[in-house]
Amino acid sequence: MTESTSQDQSKAAPSVPADDAFERIALAPVDETADGEARVGADLIADVVKRLPNAPGVYRMLDEKGDVLYVGKARSLKKRVSNYARPVGLHYRTLTMIANTRAMEFVTTRTETEALLLEANLIKRLRPRFNVLLRDDKSFPYILITGDHEAPQIVKHRGARSRKGDYFGPFASAGAVDRTINALQKAFLLRSCTDAVYDTRTRPCLLFQIKRCSGPCTGEIDPAAYKELVGEARAFLAGKSKAVRAELATEMEQAAERLDFEQAARYRDRLAALSHIQSHQGINPQGIEEADVFAVHQEGGQSCIQVFFFRTGQNWGNRAYFPKADANWSAAEVLESFLAQFYDDKPCPKLILTSEQLPEEELLATALTERASHKVEVHRPQRGTKRELVDHALQNAREALGRKLAESASQATLLKGVAEVFELPAPPRRIEVYDNSHIMGTNAVGGMIVAGPEGLAKAHYRKFNIKSDTVTPGDDLGMMREVLQRRFQRLLKEAGPRGENEAPEDGIGPWPDLVLIDGGATQLAAAREVLTELGIEDLPLVGVAKGVDRDAGREEFHRPGKAPFRLPPRDPVLYFIQRLRDEAHRFAIGTHRAKRAKEIAANPLDEIPGIGAARKRALLRHFGTAKAVSKAGIDDLVSVEGISEAMAKSIYSYFHDQAS
Repeated sequence: MTESTSQDQSKAAPSVPADDAFERIALAPVDETADGEARVGADLIADVVKRLPNAPGVYRMLDEKGDVLYVGKARSLKKRVSNYARPVGLHYRTLTMIANTRAMEFVTTRTETEALLLEANLIKRLRPRFNVLLRDDKSFPYILITGDHEAPQIVKHRGARSRKGDYFGPFASAGAVDRTINALQKAFLLRSCTDAVYDTRTRPCLLFQIKRCSGPCTGEIDPAAYKELVGEARAFLAGKSKAVRAELATEMEQAAERLDFEQAARYRDRLAALSHIQSHQGINPQGIEEADVFAVHQEGGQSCIQVFFFRTGQNWGNRAYFPKADANWSAAEVLESFLAQFYDDKPCPKLILTSEQLPEEELLATALTERASHKVEVHRPQRGTKRELVDHALQNAREALGRKLAESASQATLLKGVAEVFELPAPPRRIEVYDNSHIMGTNAVGGMIVAGPEGLAKAHYRKFNIKSDTVTPGDDLGMMREVLQRRFQRLLKEAGPRGENEAPEDGIGPWPDLVLIDGGATQLAAAREVLTELGIEDLPLVGVAKGVDRDAGREEFHRPGKAPFRLPPRDPVLYFIQRLRDEAHRFAIGTHRAKRAKEIAANPLDEIPGIGAARKRALLRHFGTAKAVSKAGIDDLVSVEGISEAMAKSIYSYFHDQAS
């Protein structure tokens, strides 16, 4: 699937309306009973129904705090909401939702399709407690062929698609993108270097030598020929793989007939690279160029949705999702709500295959067609190749959910053990572990990792660049104080005091139930001091000190006001804490190395005002390195093309002021 940033925005899906777009029917005199008491629950809803229009729209149910409990869409708001006013034969969870309702908000739409799109948008933004929630904390990677340079670049892209160019994907993993780009470089010889590197090249790089780039940076290929390669790559990724392969085969045969065997060999190698892409993608169904396959499996009160991506006749990987949904929701209902949210921020293919017959399949297809600006078909196949794909996805969903249930049971046992070891009132739902990393005080960073009922919660990880001027380089205690102070000051500001925001039913809340510090009594005392200054007295703190000779398995655990102790060498809780500590260390080290690499790679010329790409390239071509530029005199600098006397003085002053 390709998506260009220059596409017509007039056909985009409806945006989330502002809060004042919703008409609020809440606690007001008209909503009072004859005794003057405010109406709540079913009584409130019954009163609201009297004023609702018989038109399509979206409704929101709110609790006494104003938090959204549920978002729903309806062909007729009046008929749909009236069902809640007669709470007979409803599931306990729905009855609980109705009982907690203290206000309702609604907005009318022109069509039911608009209502469906708006509902999905609001659910993703508001994350209501009683809806099916798509827990997607990681964006998909794409392949980007840039469109803002004379020699387009092929790169892996993740995040907002703000750069001009053509995006192809989604891919299920970064590894799948890397493998595909590697093969595409061999097949189409497109550059992967950054624009800055491209602008400063004076001779071809190693990729040109090993026949993975055509060398447009130094004119090894003329612009017209390179443009043709880019066009072939775009066509291949856009689904015209057969046409591209046929054209390359023809070119190879013609080169052989001309006895130009060297050129024919190049075409042969490019064809082999394309074959490599398609032969290493796993299942490659015949006759399916572009489709997403969804299968849902339910067990133990949980749901798993497995999605496979097929583009250009190739399998671009798969991913498992575990959406939050009530146990009484059917597999078809969970999958339908999931699909509406899934394509809220992703390009939609022409064909979607599902393992369940969706209740509103036709409406969903219409809504996705409107959003994608091309016809989208949603289909549950009964037989043939498509059915085999769905069955394969269903098997993967079944296995993935089985693994998750087993891991969750193991994790629950470990958390229960942690509660017993550290005398916590209940198994912790959020454990935070802190560690620092630096080299002789340079590039100092702090890292925080989080673990909960689902294991490591990487979406909650945080890094802290040590900023304080009062922290002496290499002062681990000072670094830890800064990290904890910044972390818990912000937590108090955003979430309020501990205990006011409880953990959600299926996950972890903002406040930790246990904090692990890398260190012994000294580090623990410093951490306790920071929390006391912030008025936090009841947060369980444990210092994990390395054992004698720093041996794993001989760690000492320190708690405020209690004697340190050790756990038996083979205790599962000890292994669990060791894994958490090692993960915190890995995260802090990785963050430190990334910061150090960025600093090493920084070019001082980039910091000089008035030095753009052209002047930077001229200076490097003349002097060779930035270090040589820093040692040059004003007369030498003026001799460089494009450097005026004023600019030369500015460059000279920058380096010599820095040195002083």
